[in-house]
Amino acid sequence: MASTILYKTAIMLILIGVGILCAKTGLISKASNRDLSKFMLQVVNPVVIFMSYQTDYRSELVRNLLLTFVLALGTMALAIALSYLFVRRKEGREFEIERFSSVYSNCGFMGIPLVNAIYGSEGVFYLTAYITVFNLIVWTHGVILISGEKDFRQVVKVFYSPTIIAIFLGMITFFLRIRLPGAAAEALGLIKEVNTPMAMIVSGVTISGTNMMKMLKNHRVYYICLLKLMIVPLIISVPLSLLSEVDNTVRMTVLVAAAAPPATMCTLLSLRYGKNSIYASEIFAAGTILSVVTLPLIVKTTEHLTKIL
Repeated sequence: MASTILYKTAIMLILIGVGILCAKTGLISKASNRDLSKFMLQVVNPVVIFMSYQTDYRSELVRNLLLTFVLALGTMALAIALSYLFVRRKEGREFEIERFSSVYSNCGFMGIPLVNAIYGSEGVFYLTAYITVFNLIVWTHGVILISGEKDFRQVVKVFYSPTIIAIFLGMITFFLRIRLPGAAAEALGLIKEVNTPMAMIVSGVTISGTNMMKMLKNHRVYYICLLKLMIVPLIISVPLSLLSEVDNTVRMTVLVAAAAPPATMCTLLSLRYGKNSIYASEIFAAGTILSVVTLPLIVKTTEHLTKIL
């Protein structure tokens, strides 16, 4: 399993390199990248999620989906608690960005292509539960953390997002056992196939805008990446390893989603609320690159813990 993830993440790193090259040569501008990012979030990701529900109804899938919801809530609550423990409030320190980056992962951009590559549609099917929980918590706790304002109206907006709509429609077709006709299924299948390369190229273009020299000199970036990519996932892996009766695909899907690099959402919210978006981008860039090494390590460690616990 770990070797498979290493292989897949290596492919993603190459695709990120293509994105960086496209940005450096002017092939993709910042404005174009924003449009591509919107297309990914509002079209491609929802299609991938919806198509994961185009599978035969099985009671086992329903049970595992509900378990994923519970595990997602538990792991995110644990990650939030750990962020307050390891990232202390301090004058002059941008603790809001650091706490956010140590909790919220790129479970959509990185999680979907990675889980899809390893577990196929079944893995993405379970990942939708994690993404649903992620969206609900990031638009409440996450927004409050970055903005400093309590605005629970954001929760209502979550249910109008393309991702949640895709999950809702997908569940309807799954439980009512509605399958798309051949032409429609094939068309959406083609859109689904561009998810991994496009997501990584967009990430590469985003990373290219980061001042790499400045990022390399900032020791806090390394600390937050260590916290997000190693410490928090390792702590989360312990209770997951103890749940040996839970389907392995469910446990590993939750782990991969939790151990994915910091979310791009931090940069977007920092821009919106006047926080240090450059610092948020530096953490995102470093975390995305380092995850190529850390993700296989976390998975390998969890596999070993499952055997000995």
